[in-house]
Amino acid sequence: MFSPEGPTLRELAVQALSSVEHGYDLLAPKFDHTPFRTPGAVLDAVGSLLQRTGPYDDGLDLCCGTGAGADVLSWVCRGTVTGVDFSAGMLGVAAGRAPRAVRTSWVRADARALPFTAAFDLVVSLGALGHFLPAELPGLFGQVHSVLRPGGLFALPVLAPPRPRSAAFWTLLGFDAVMRVRNAVWRPRFVMYYRAHRFGDVLRELERAGFGVDLYALPEFGRRADGSPRARLIAARGLP
Repeated sequence: MFSPEGPTLRELAVQALSSVEHGYDLLAPKFDHTPFRTPGAVLDAVGSLLQRTGPYDDGLDLCCGTGAGADVLSWVCRGTVTGVDFSAGMLGVAAGRAPRAVRTSWVRADARALPFTAAFDLVVSLGALGHFLPAELPGLFGQVHSVLRPGGLFALPVLAPPRPRSAAFWTLLGFDAVMRVRNAVWRPRFVMYYRAHRFGDVLRELERAGFGVDLYALPEFGRRADGSPRARLIAARGLP
């Protein structure tokens, strides 16, 4: 499915009926051949913007998966890069990729209980927010704040939601509906929703966690008919 190297329909079904952790362990060897991997265009746009807002010394890729965010951090960080994820399978794939220009380490841990002190100047998270329920955002953002040095940056790229008349809108709505039914009748749950968080709620919870928030348009993705950006980078700066 997706490409000759990607997972089959049966493999995806088994993954979807597993826990989040075990599901990604199963999917890891073929994950980079699925549409679930953060697109290269997003990585390039985020990396280009962070290069202009830096420099940074030490960076953390939160929920790193197979290491796409660590690639971005290796462009913009002069010191070290750390990837953290709770899937051992995903970390194994990340560690086996080509070596980076900066020293990189991989840590297996839950993003809601990070095993670090204030050790980073930059934290990025690419496409992982849907794995957290709205009630978990205060704890998640509090953890990110705790691992940043004073004035450190938490970077989150976000895409504008599709219009209600578009096929993408109904595709994402249908996916979330199926996942909610699945989680209501099947255990363990697999938490992944594309429409779980309102943009304003994310900004409010970041501010409550102690961040000052700026928004940067990602011009590579253009603008919608109303003039608003199709993609933005949330740049949350840790306040004292």
